[in-house]
Amino acid sequence: MAADSIEVSVVTSIDAEEAVAALLERVSGLAPVLYTARERPTTKVTVYLDRRHRWTDARKKAVLRGLTLLRAEGLDVGPGRLRLRRLRAESWVNAWKRHFRPIEIGDALLLKPSWSRRSPKAAQAVVTLDPGLSFGTGQHPTTRFCLEQIVACRNQAPPPSLLDAGTGSGILAIAAAKLGYRPILAFDCDPASIKAARANARANNVSARARFLRGDLRRPPIEPGARFDVVCANLTTDILMVEAKRIVQWIRLGGRLVLAGILAVEFHDVFKAYERLGLKLVTTRVEREWQCGAFARTRQRKPL
Repeated sequence: MAADSIEVSVVTSIDAEEAVAALLERVSGLAPVLYTARERPTTKVTVYLDRRHRWTDARKKAVLRGLTLLRAEGLDVGPGRLRLRRLRAESWVNAWKRHFRPIEIGDALLLKPSWSRRSPKAAQAVVTLDPGLSFGTGQHPTTRFCLEQIVACRNQAPPPSLLDAGTGSGILAIAAAKLGYRPILAFDCDPASIKAARANARANNVSARARFLRGDLRRPPIEPGARFDVVCANLTTDILMVEAKRIVQWIRLGGRLVLAGILAVEFHDVFKAYERLGLKLVTTRVEREWQCGAFARTRQRKPL
């Protein structure tokens, strides 16, 4: 982190915390932290910006406009106050240390920051991931769902392959590498995300097992005909709908597609779109306003 950073926060209601977090994430491109006060029913949603992520007037207007739209949709955003505060580097680190806690995915996986002294259980793979410039620390319910599916699909022979579309911090690909997946390909349209993901892979000693490339769903860095046992797409609903046929073609017959980043009110449309493409819903979960789903590919389709 640079010498100083900017704390951008919105104080909102507990019911609206996930929607406000998603709004700040979209506008800033950074992973938010959430702090719920015990003495009052509010949550402070915060992102921390360094010199590479300037807070502009356009971003401010985008957040205020987003809060207005959430209110118009009937969501009680509570105080909905947008605040900016300059922090010294040590203040930023200490803020993350208070809110970024280790996460366990069953007995198979432990995700923790570098300052945590939590010891793994026997045979538990460990991913060390400090907060950085890209989305994905495992704190968000959509990321946790994807991690749980990667854990659930790990015990295959030969080892399963993984494609991570929209990798962000690289957390899913790194976890897969720790769990024995190979090969692993991850891509993102944001060069800062790819830089952060590669750094995280080096920190976890999995650079040789996971490739991180720049690209998007319209220009994916994937060889024609490539198929994967598990495909993770933690993206927005509009992208998942528009690019559904392209995403499905990357799944091996009998493989699994993990879709996340979907609002619960939009999930039915996503489900029907992928069902028409030959996928069967295996499991789904609703947490707050988010709904995620894992699908099995049960029949082949003609290539695009």
